[in-house]
Amino acid sequence: MQHDSSDALPPCRVCAERQLALFAVIDLKTYWRCAHCQATLLADAHLPTPSEEIARYAQHNNDPHDSRYLDFLRRFVDPLMVELPAPQVGLDYGCGPGPALAQMLTEEGHEMHLYDPIFHADASELERQYDFITCTETVEHFHQPRAEFRKFNKLLNSGGWLGVMTNFQTDDAQFAQWHYRRDPTHVTFYREATFTCIAADLGWHCEFPARNIVLMRKPREER
Repeated sequence: MQHDSSDALPPCRVCAERQLALFAVIDLKTYWRCAHCQATLLADAHLPTPSEEIARYAQHNNDPHDSRYLDFLRRFVDPLMVELPAPQVGLDYGCGPGPALAQMLTEEGHEMHLYDPIFHADASELERQYDFITCTETVEHFHQPRAEFRKFNKLLNSGGWLGVMTNFQTDDAQFAQWHYRRDPTHVTFYREATFTCIAADLGWHCEFPARNIVLMRKPREER
C-alpha cells in the first residue's frame, strides 16, 4: 500500500473534506483514502462508464425466489423491522431487476416503492417522501455518495429510517485480494467510521445492529 498525499487531489466524494491521500495502486487502478471519514475511493479517472456498469449488472443473479439470497437479505430485514412497525411507506433504492427485498418488506405489511437508475428509473418515485429507505448492496456503486445521502435526507420523512447493507472495508492488508474490490462497479468502500461521519454531517442517529449493516435515522421535527 502507498500512502503519499497530494495537494492536487479533489475533495472526498463522501464527506467533501480535502483530506484524500494516495492509498494504493492495484491493477493499474488508483485508490484514495480519506483521513476524515475513512472512506476508500476509486480515483475519478478509473470510474466505470454507464455502459460498463450495465454490462456488469446484467451478470448479477438476485433471484427473488432463491432461498439463499432471501436468507442473505433476512439479516438486513430483521433488525430493520424492529424499528418499523407496519404499515409504513418505503423506497427500495437501487433495487435492481429483481426486487426481492421489496417483496419481503411487502410481506411484512409495508407499502413499497422501487427506484433504480437502470432497472426502475421512474423519476416520479423521487418526488415524494418516505417513512424509510432501503439500500442494499448499492452504496458501494455510488460515484457521488455525498450527493446521494443528501438526496436520501430530502426523501425521508421526519423521523424516517435509512437502512444500508454493504461490505464494510476493514482490512487494509487484504484490500488488493478482496472480492468486493475486484467488482469493477464497486467504487466507494465504507467503514463504520465513514457512516458515523455521514450521519454526523446530516444530524442523523446511527447504529450498527449487525455485521455490514447500518441503520440511520433522520431526527423528528419538533412541533
